[in-house]
Amino acid sequence: MSLPDLLRPGLDLVFIGINPSLYSVAQGHYFARKTNRFWPAFSRSVLSAPARVAIGADRLDPSHDSILLDHGIGFTDVVKRPTARADELSNDEFADAARDLVAKLTTFQPRIACFHGMMGYRPFVRVHAPMLPKADLGEQPLRIRRTRLFVIPNPSPANAHGSPAEQTAWYDRIAAALG
Repeated sequence: MSLPDLLRPGLDLVFIGINPSLYSVAQGHYFARKTNRFWPAFSRSVLSAPARVAIGADRLDPSHDSILLDHGIGFTDVVKRPTARADELSNDEFADAARDLVAKLTTFQPRIACFHGMMGYRPFVRVHAPMLPKADLGEQPLRIRRTRLFVIPNPSPANAHGSPAEQTAWYDRIAAALG
């Protein structure tokens, strides 16, 4: 059991996590743990403003994940197997999952695919484009058909290195890239 992909053709943006937590799977929603900074930072961002206005919410929370499909935003993970910690995933799992993720991005072709953290992006690019130089945060030189790839800091409290305001600023950068 895992979280279902929240994907469909025509999306502006797909958020890509490393893999779902056991807690998020039990709750049935992406980034469900209250200490995860995704929903608070995303809710403060320009990126979420159209969805917040449309649904009449000042703040979005995990229960809004599937509703965001109607506002051009989807969710998936590099690896779909839930774990307590992402470091429980094997290199083979990442390699197999990277191929599956390329297939999803090729099928659905969102305008932007946004990886939350290097831990998910690095194994993906090692399989899909191993000759690329080491990645930095921000827009990547690699594209999957029309889909532009971005890497931003992981909002998980276990991996968070920046402030909540810095996380929000990354979502604002994605909004600017969507134009």
